[in-house]
Amino acid sequence: MQIVIIGSGVAGVSFAEKYRTLSADDDDITLVTREHDGYYSRPLLSRGFTKDDIEQSIILKPFEQLRENGIDVLCGVFVTAINRVEKIIAINGSCQEKELHYDILVLAQGSSAFIPPPFRPYTELFYCLNSLADLKVLRKFRRERLNQNQQPSWAIVGGGLIGCEVASDLAVTGDNVTLFHAMDRLMERQLAPEDSALLLKVLQNSGIKVLLNQAVQEFIKEEDKVCVRTEVTAEFDGLIVACGFKPRTELAELAGLETGRGIKVNQHLQTSDESIYALGDVAELPNGKLYAFVLPIRNQAVWLAEFLTGQRQDAWTHPVFTTKAKVHGFDAVHPYNV
Repeated sequence: MQIVIIGSGVAGVSFAEKYRTLSADDDDITLVTREHDGYYSRPLLSRGFTKDDIEQSIILKPFEQLRENGIDVLCGVFVTAINRVEKIIAINGSCQEKELHYDILVLAQGSSAFIPPPFRPYTELFYCLNSLADLKVLRKFRRERLNQNQQPSWAIVGGGLIGCEVASDLAVTGDNVTLFHAMDRLMERQLAPEDSALLLKVLQNSGIKVLLNQAVQEFIKEEDKVCVRTEVTAEFDGLIVACGFKPRTELAELAGLETGRGIKVNQHLQTSDESIYALGDVAELPNGKLYAFVLPIRNQAVWLAEFLTGQRQDAWTHPVFTTKAKVHGFDAVHPYNV
């Protein structure tokens, strides 16, 4: 049987490895990914400025190690279409293949950074932090400033989980950071009001200027600076937009699969096509929820491998889990809303 997985994050790799341990040797497992660097820890991206060796230490497994364990990895490859009738995916990239046949297709592409519509005309003026490639670009930009004896100044737009984590990490390095947030408190989706207030104090004590209730109107390029315009205009060396994530549903939509916020699946993680399953950030369960956290994603992946190899027949249910913001010096008093 031909098992094809799109995506090399925790969902795709955990599924591939578990399936390999349970399946017959004549099952072929192919993992297709746009990444080049290997299987890495996305949660560590937001700690990518205080760790000098992050570009190496973030790698959990080189792709070659997965190949040695019986998983074929096609890296630097983009999937352009899914042909559900012939069970073929069309691919484009560094490999020789132009298409792959599948018996079972697993969609585990994860999510992209969400860019609010008003910001989309200005994409050349700001950075996002959603991949190791993004982090490398940001680190290079920062290093160039430091080599010129300039401590960078940053604007971060978005006071959710990622925005607060990145702001905290940059501030610890000594950079000047201003955090813009549209709401009246930080991480309002995850934290109780008391913990939002505590987080605000922690960030402010680390030297971050936090601006709440900010309606960012536009970004402006002025020589080597970028300006953020709200009621007033302020200029910075670098700008990071951290306004959440968007599940990568485009392929599924083009293929005619049912989608909503994510790719709609049943309790067996099966899409509206019986041969296609979805895992992780992209999988929208019947309750309308996306379980975009490491523990439930890994749990989904292991469960699906066991289900497809006949080890279990029950429906997937999410495990009990908690999350935690990686903000230096901050510990929430109340449980997070997940």
